[in-house]
Amino acid sequence: MVIAVPGSAAAVVPPDADPGALAPALGLSGNPAPLEPTEQKTVCAEPTLSGQVPQDAPPAQRVLDLAAAWQFSRGAGQKVAVIDTGVNPHPRLPSLQPAGDYVVEGGDGLSDCDGHGTIVAGIIAARPSADDGFVGVAPEADVLSIRQLSLAFQAKSHATGQTGTISDTGYGNVLTLSAAVVRATDLGATVINISEVACSQAGTDPADGALGAAVRYAFDHNVVVVAAAGNLQTDGPCNAQNDGSGWDGVQTIPSPAWFDKYVLSVGSVDASGGVSALTLRGPWIGVAAIGRQIVSLDSKPGGTGLVDSVAGQDGIRSIEGTSFAAPYVAGLAALVRSRFPELTAGQVIDRIERTAHAPGTGRDDSVGHGMIDPVAALTAELSDRPSGVGTDQAHAIPEPYLAPPPDPRPRRYAVIGSITCLSLLGIGVALSIPLRRRRAEDFFESEL
Repeated sequence: MVIAVPGSAAAVVPPDADPGALAPALGLSGNPAPLEPTEQKTVCAEPTLSGQVPQDAPPAQRVLDLAAAWQFSRGAGQKVAVIDTGVNPHPRLPSLQPAGDYVVEGGDGLSDCDGHGTIVAGIIAARPSADDGFVGVAPEADVLSIRQLSLAFQAKSHATGQTGTISDTGYGNVLTLSAAVVRATDLGATVINISEVACSQAGTDPADGALGAAVRYAFDHNVVVVAAAGNLQTDGPCNAQNDGSGWDGVQTIPSPAWFDKYVLSVGSVDASGGVSALTLRGPWIGVAAIGRQIVSLDSKPGGTGLVDSVAGQDGIRSIEGTSFAAPYVAGLAALVRSRFPELTAGQVIDRIERTAHAPGTGRDDSVGHGMIDPVAALTAELSDRPSGVGTDQAHAIPEPYLAPPPDPRPRRYAVIGSITCLSLLGIGVALSIPLRRRRAEDFFESEL
């Protein structure tokens, strides 16, 4: 999801979060509501399942080796706020909690017309089912839902191009996003997932002072904020890739992802481990997770199953994007917080970064410190040195092995072999009966 802020390019320096800019968000956090009357303009999206119900774990789960991670933590006692397009109730999200709606007056956050927030929530905390192989990263965590954005709604005034709007084709505002962060913090969230990006061109005012203050407010209140790095677009505000390395190469600013002092920003990799072409690069990226070939919960009202596809302009396509890489990291943050409740938000972020699978350079602007490793994050013994200092970063952790789905052939061959052996054994026994009888007869004859 993208926020558009037009302008012209210029040099970029790391942002500063001014706590004094928080006042407008504080005023909105206690009573969530849209800033103006809204109306629905399109039918609700309906993600689908492209094939049979997957019996095996999706690629991201196999890479993360969640079964091994759950020996140490399942996210119990953690409350993960999903600030998104809302979350529709689903039987595999039994601990889903309403927390407000900034899109529709009187809403509670438990309505998802876009099929986005429900998918995010499922990746974070969906309970397992005997009917399929999908499960969330932290299945014992609670989910707090705040609807802050929808592409299916618009202001009744039909005003467009307003500074800080999340999308030119939908309804959402950087100010209400800021208020939602404050609200989630005040409601006791220990982790906040933001799969939204406000893009602006370098050299322009991103109009995100309140948002920077909000993520700092969360961080200062010991909340881990995880944000998507943003997707490179051909015809949207995130259309210029950040080339080179470091702040000198920045052409597109994604907010809140660029507030890396207070936010763990997430890029996307493919199931093979390669960088996803869709990821918006930047010096703010902390880690990466798989953001393609996504499977998650059905977002249709009353839905009970899974989805893996959405309808696009070119037909049905798979679910992908940094929006869906981020919740894998948010789920991991919940696992870490549950296992190590004494760690601060900054220490949780540091642990996740230092146990990621570092690229050859130790860090780069595509994947940050590398792809996350839940087992390492939950078990590694780390020194007290900050990330990137000393021996902890000197030895990069090997890339994870993507285990293939179970191969039915060995079992099939074993069964066939067993049947064949038993058959041959039966034939041998049958053929040996006359021979044994003849030999017994010969023996008795010789003894007589």
